[in-house]
Amino acid sequence: MKMEMHQIWSRIALASFAFAILFVSVSADDVVVLTEENFEKEVGHDKGALVEFYAPWCGHCKKLAPEYEKLPNSFKKAKSVLIAKVDCDEHKSVCSKYGVSGYPTIQWFPKGSLEPKKFEGPRTAESLAEFVNTEGGTNVKIATAPSHVVVLTPETFNEVVLDGTKDVLVEFYAPWCGHCKSLAPIYEKVAAVFKSEDDVVIANLDADKYRDLAEKYDVSGFPTLKFFPKGNKAGEDYGGGRDLDDFVAFINEKSGTSRDAKGQLTSEAGIVEDLDELVKEFVAANDEEKKAVFARIEEEVKKLEGSASRYGKIYLKVSKKYLEKGSDYAKNEIQRLERLLEKSISPAKADELTLKKNILSTYA
Repeated sequence: MKMEMHQIWSRIALASFAFAILFVSVSADDVVVLTEENFEKEVGHDKGALVEFYAPWCGHCKKLAPEYEKLPNSFKKAKSVLIAKVDCDEHKSVCSKYGVSGYPTIQWFPKGSLEPKKFEGPRTAESLAEFVNTEGGTNVKIATAPSHVVVLTPETFNEVVLDGTKDVLVEFYAPWCGHCKSLAPIYEKVAAVFKSEDDVVIANLDADKYRDLAEKYDVSGFPTLKFFPKGNKAGEDYGGGRDLDDFVAFINEKSGTSRDAKGQLTSEAGIVEDLDELVKEFVAANDEEKKAVFARIEEEVKKLEGSASRYGKIYLKVSKKYLEKGSDYAKNEIQRLERLLEKSISPAKADELTLKKNILSTYA
């Protein structure tokens, strides 16, 4: 059984790695948000601009969103193109000025011009990219995002979902389901947020294709979300909100993780409450007393398990350095780590430095 599980996770890891090699990551972070104040500062100058005029409540806008969000990274290297959007509920005057009467309306603004051309083609990323290439003189192909969602089948379900070492969130979906399609880009982002957490899995199952398995878990509508924590492999219904922040807060609470919506560690990551109390005593003590408190920290660290044990080892290293170098050590080391975090480093390295910085802050 252990060998089978190892093979399953090895195949998943290899597939993820292959996707990462083959494709460029896609993010919506570079869609420029336009307002009444900045529209004419951003548009009509040295770049051509593709602008989506939308309303938050509009169903067609929601359907377009995952396609439109593929554009920014694809055109990132094309310095002459801006991909942007305007919320017409908030900025009615801008939308009215450019003749917007329905949503979504997509318009192209050439370089140096505020006279737009309306996009009339299919609302797919590929069609939009072709339109921008034609109007803007670029030659860009759409980048496809590697998925961090684990795709389940009857053959892999038990090995992945019932693994007692992992917390697993499962979406039971149907390919034809409109709400499932709307959730898909958000769910992908949830998976990306927790991709570095070894004991958290974000997965989905085509419940229309594998109906017997869906019925076993009382799935009667789509999408149905169930959480299978380490301590309850019978599963429990997820009844929270379906925005990215809602999912992130839920996983953080249930799994003890500390990630923000961008997948970065928060300032709470690595903090062990019991050790924090000892650190306060350690910092306040005189030199002789510090040695006695350090011995108590060592004893407390021995009791820790899992990720807390790993964090405890960082507490010990920091305490030793503090004894060797004095009270300025924590402040100086924090400043050094902050400089490193400003550089271009891997997500794993950023996690490592952030954990140390957070723990150091309890000594400063």
